Amino acid sequence: MKKIIRVGMADLKVAKNAEILTSLGLGSCVGIALYDKKSKVAGLVHIMLPYSAKIRDNKNPAKFADAGIKELVKQMTKAGANKYNITAKIAGGAQMFSFANSNNDLLTIGERNVAAVLKTLEELDIKLLGQDIGGNCGRSIDFCSDTGILNIRTIGSSNKQL
Repeated sequence: MKKIIRVGMADLKVAKNAEILTSLGLGSCVGIALYDKKSKVAGLVHIMLPYSAKIRDNKNPAKFADAGIKELVKQMTKAGANKYNITAKIAGGAQMFSFANSNNDLLTIGERNVAAVLKTLEELDIKLLGQDIGGNCGRSIDFCSDTGILNIRTIGSSNKQL
């Protein structure tokens, strides 16, 4: 039986040795699964907000797309990954609520999270291999460190693999 490592909201973890990283309840949050196929080091961060510089109390890097992805890469390299081999898969970024005034920043947080994730991955030169983003349904994900497969369970939809 594979060891399951839970990754909570505003949290990140690194796994190897055929472990499974799991994160539940991705609504507007985004789960970023990073993987080095050669070393089989996997990492998962569950971010809530796009940019750390815009928030005063930003002590937890895993809360933010920019800081969280950078911290995850750092921890993965400490665990034996080569940063030049790391690829990414992402899920989440849904718009969970709909109101008449849809130009409100709070309502587009999922979209802004995804944009920040994509920008940060590009800045770090990390190739995006797959994504399941947007919509208006929550997701839960499992990321296998031995295969690099990201399993996505979406409420009211069929399961996906990236």
